Amino acid sequence: MLLGVIADDMTGATDVALMLNRAGMRTVQVIGAPSTGTSSAGASLPDADAVVVALKSRTNPVAEAVADSLAACEALLAAGAKQILFKYCSTFDSTAEGNIGPVADALMRRLGAEMAIICPAFPANGRSIYQGYLFVGAVPLHESSMKDHPLTPMRDSNLMRLMGAQTKAPVGHVGYATVLAGAEAVKARFAALAGEGARYVVTDALTNDDLMVLGEAVAGHVLLTGGSGIAMGLPQNFREAGLLRQRAAPVSLSAPKGRAGIISGSCSTATRGQIKVAVAAGFPALKVDPLALAAGTQTAAQLAAWALAQPQDKPFLLYSSDDPAEVAAIQDKLGRDKAGETVEHAFAETARLLAAGGVSKLLVAGGETSGAVVQGLGIGTLEIGPEIDPGVPWTRVVAGPDLVIALKSGNFGTPDFFLKAWALLD
Repeated sequence: MLLGVIADDMTGATDVALMLNRAGMRTVQVIGAPSTGTSSAGASLPDADAVVVALKSRTNPVAEAVADSLAACEALLAAGAKQILFKYCSTFDSTAEGNIGPVADALMRRLGAEMAIICPAFPANGRSIYQGYLFVGAVPLHESSMKDHPLTPMRDSNLMRLMGAQTKAPVGHVGYATVLAGAEAVKARFAALAGEGARYVVTDALTNDDLMVLGEAVAGHVLLTGGSGIAMGLPQNFREAGLLRQRAAPVSLSAPKGRAGIISGSCSTATRGQIKVAVAAGFPALKVDPLALAAGTQTAAQLAAWALAQPQDKPFLLYSSDDPAEVAAIQDKLGRDKAGETVEHAFAETARLLAAGGVSKLLVAGGETSGAVVQGLGIGTLEIGPEIDPGVPWTRVVAGPDLVIALKSGNFGTPDFFLKAWALLD
């Protein structure tokens, strides 16, 4: 293993795994922090150039998020990882207590890192950083739909302030002019900031070329933090060191025979638009009611029975996605945590029943929903397949039920995502 990645949610893990796979690293995703064992350290990890450990640590209690991340780090190091990437969302969202800062602090101490970059930029999906401010498309983060996220609302766009609220370590900044000047200029800026006492450094990035420059500049860093975009330039570092050969990324994926379906728990603007397009295209669709789930008048068994009774010429669609006002009203009645947990538990059990009923091709929208579904299905390892849209690949289950699954971040994908994804399956 060359690169070890610790991802704070399921869709983010497949996102960064896709980035590395496309850049020529054979990448495998494992679910949950693996054990290093007692006699053969790292034996529980698959053989690959890069291994991505998918955690559910974005919204977990801080102590739990730190413990899981450190456990993942130990397993990756034991298997030979030469560099660790802590991957979080390209919108830098976390709990009010702040899981990004505490996890990064713990990893920095464990690895003895003197400095780590902060770079959630992902230009292909409209995430860019300028003057230390994070933008989503043409608007600052706090003006985007993330301001109304039901679990991790973002009300500031300044990454130095956001990270500064989560750590006691000084946070510096590499401006865009420095990035444009190239990797050596960025390295010089790192050195200057280190001399000033900075431990974390927010790096501006507007394009993929910027991410390649930053990737080159951090070749000697033992710890990186950021979105999947920062992974773009890392394989080339290993290639230039003679540790990695070029390989082609997959363009299709063989899927087992069976039914196809979609489960969506994301309430993002992008996913709601994708649902609208799918419904207009004639996909049989059923809206899941969190209040009915909580009352027991709607159950996972009923949802699965409905899905399996639909015609097989189009994928079925089960969704709890709703607009911010409706989500807020449900949270007022059930409580924020219970509202989310109710839907997640129902979808986890529904996915298990669907797989047992012959569903072998499943597309899941939403980070928390994806985590719940993967746990419900008992998936242990995923092999990364072809890209559907930036940040979203099909994957083949290696350890778990015989199926292919796509785990989509709520904000990712074009409006026709639910329609076009199936064409990449053989």
